[in-house]
Amino acid sequence: MAEKASGGVQSVERVFELLELITDADGEVTLSELAASTELPLPTIHRLLRTLVGMGYVRQLPNRRYALGPRLIRLGEGASKQLGAIARPQLARLVDALGETANMAVLDSDMVVYVGQVPSKHSMRMFTEVGRHAHTHATGVGKAILATLDDDVVRGIVSRVGMPTATPMAIGDIDSLLAELDRIRERGYSIDEQEQEIGVRCFAVAVPHAPTPTAISVSGPVSRVDEAFAERAVPLLIDAAQVLSRELGDAA
Repeated sequence: MAEKASGGVQSVERVFELLELITDADGEVTLSELAASTELPLPTIHRLLRTLVGMGYVRQLPNRRYALGPRLIRLGEGASKQLGAIARPQLARLVDALGETANMAVLDSDMVVYVGQVPSKHSMRMFTEVGRHAHTHATGVGKAILATLDDDVVRGIVSRVGMPTATPMAIGDIDSLLAELDRIRERGYSIDEQEQEIGVRCFAVAVPHAPTPTAISVSGPVSRVDEAFAERAVPLLIDAAQVLSRELGDAA
């Protein structure tokens, strides 16, 4: 198309290609690795990287590798707020139907970050601050997201950030985690069984085809969030995730 042949548009495409390649390489890559992963000429890659470094969107490390830059954080935070705003009507419907707190989280590097929440109206309720990061292996949303990834990717994530156990209920080794992810893939939802906090249970599902790995959840005290609650909650979570999948696709 004529538009793609335009120098300006083509440069934008190339910039985002490089940023995505750096992201896919766990946020740090060499010039030669970038050249091997794209058909762009080496001088073009070098020129674009110099521009991105100058703008703060890419950093050049002392070992000459390139990493994502701090100015991307502001863009990411803005995108996360937008995701939370899109999700809010569905989260509110879950709270109205189930009476418990509903959350949305996305994968941010090797952790999950909560980007949206509608709290329960109960005085005793689950509260997770929007913007808080948590380990993937010990949260309902985190495990729902991990279940959408290849096992090798999961191994890479936990090898980099570890598997701390906040409670005795949390999973602390990779083999047990991979077995749990297989069960999540079979049943279609994950459970945080008092793994973040004793007395709190959470059910979560991944949002299919989201632009970034995303999950939604409902959580509350185990006295209310029991098997009967799960029978009502899981179908509603799945329906909400499907709606969000369509809405996020329309917003892309």
